[in-house]
Amino acid sequence: MSDHLAPHWDSAALVVIDMQADFTGIEGTVEVIPQVGALASAFRAAGRPIVHIVRLYAPGSDDIDLPRRALDNPPVAPGSPGSEIIAGLPGPVPLDPALLLSGRPQTVGDDEIVLFKPRWGAFYRTDLEAWLRERGVDTVVVAGCNLPNCPRATLFEASERDFRTVIVSDAVSQTSGERLADLASIGVQVLSVGAVADSLPG
Repeated sequence: MSDHLAPHWDSAALVVIDMQADFTGIEGTVEVIPQVGALASAFRAAGRPIVHIVRLYAPGSDDIDLPRRALDNPPVAPGSPGSEIIAGLPGPVPLDPALLLSGRPQTVGDDEIVLFKPRWGAFYRTDLEAWLRERGVDTVVVAGCNLPNCPRATLFEASERDFRTVIVSDAVSQTSGERLADLASIGVQVLSVGAVADSLPG
């Protein structure tokens, strides 16, 4: 593995994408909940940062992406039960829609935050990069819902910013061999929850 691609586990952060109640109907998302939970627990035990990325579709907002803009009742409406992070990830912490929509992070634990993203990728029009850089992070580990859309976009954006990148193949919904091979071709490391947990410091 190239020295430029190898994860630096002592400077890694976990980015969990769109694990919200309204998205549990997306194929494979319910099935990865235990693995995402185990991964988050491993990062907490290692004292490494965690960012939970969420969508919030305010009716009529330009932040609703085009494929969903025509829906009468878009999912993850701010303040709705469907917008909440799935129980246990990170826990029973109600989201603060006003805070999140302002672009500010909501703290839910030690070096653990929730951050709103207005589009597919978690770095687009957010403070994610600055928050990670402040903590010396150079390796981004991605899990969540669902690979063709937001995790994939986030990994491309991370690579464009010279972060080392990892996708946790058994903690992301709608993976396939072809999709994972496409990511590996741009230098994303494809690893399992077990492999990541065993590699973390401590």
